[in-house]
Amino acid sequence: MHKLLLRQLRKHLPDSIQDRENLEPLLDAISRSYEDNDSKLELVQRSTLISSNELSEANENLVKTAEAQKEIIASLERSIKTLSSFTTTIRNYDSEENKSFDPLLLAKKLEEQSTKINRISTEKDTLLKDLEERNEALNDYAHMVSHDLKSPMRNINFLIGCIKEEDIDNFSDNSKANYMLISENLEKMEALVNGILQHATITNADDKKVPVNIEQLVSGILKTIYVPDTICVRVKKPMPKLVLGKYKLEQLFKNLLLNAITAIGEKKNGLIKIEAKEQEEDYQFSITDNGKGIEKKYQEDIFSMFKKLENDFKSTGIGLALVKKIVNAFEGEIWLESELGYGTTFYFTIKKELL
Repeated sequence: MHKLLLRQLRKHLPDSIQDRENLEPLLDAISRSYEDNDSKLELVQRSTLISSNELSEANENLVKTAEAQKEIIASLERSIKTLSSFTTTIRNYDSEENKSFDPLLLAKKLEEQSTKINRISTEKDTLLKDLEERNEALNDYAHMVSHDLKSPMRNINFLIGCIKEEDIDNFSDNSKANYMLISENLEKMEALVNGILQHATITNADDKKVPVNIEQLVSGILKTIYVPDTICVRVKKPMPKLVLGKYKLEQLFKNLLLNAITAIGEKKNGLIKIEAKEQEEDYQFSITDNGKGIEKKYQEDIFSMFKKLENDFKSTGIGLALVKKIVNAFEGEIWLESELGYGTTFYFTIKKELL
């Protein structure tokens, strides 16, 4: 039995019952009740402590929220007070009356505009998703059509080749001319199909970022394309080294170089200059030729699909459209400066954020 409790009990019991044997069960029962009460009291204290901690934490969060709301309200009040202090009046030109500035009306208008902006933003997201799906479907369609066209084209090319080998000696001059026209049309059709397929898939190509030395890139391109002896290509050093998708970058420079070579044509002392300039947010490149130049009326639509400067049978009108699509993929801009008879300079930029 709890000693302190036993001592207190015996202190208040009469002397006549202090030594009774049947007193012990009573004292034991009282002791157990006391111990049970201590346990419950300890449990209550622990629960109270836990609840107190939780309440304290919740109270701190509530205080922070309340302070934030107070600051918002105070900021709004300051804004409205500032607006209310304006003495400017707004003239109603229809009725020739002056109306006092109403900050509450302005707040209502702002709320209405916010609602409209939210609705427009939702509509924009929906349209972008729809556009993405349509572009994907269009690319798949272009890929399918291009693939399906290549097979019969190869068959036709093979068959006319067989005819040429077997019967070329029996061809009349007219038949030989028609054969050449068929071959040229097949060549153009193949270039057109390949161009459409490349334009449709260029931005989806698996083009991992790798270190690219622009000077070496241009040098490699010049080894794979035909450059007449009358044309000199100069690369102004130093050229930047970019960490970018090499395939798209190669197609970009290749198409612009081919365009410059075509513009110079058979002109003697042809010159193509390639320069680069580092700017704050991007790299700006330029490719200049001293060719025939581009008339003003063609300059605005020159980057559109199937747009050609002249009736060139071999031209597909896809090269510069492909260039623009690649530059867009690099989050850059492309433009040109040209004067008829004096040549053209194409400028394009590549964002540094992509590097």
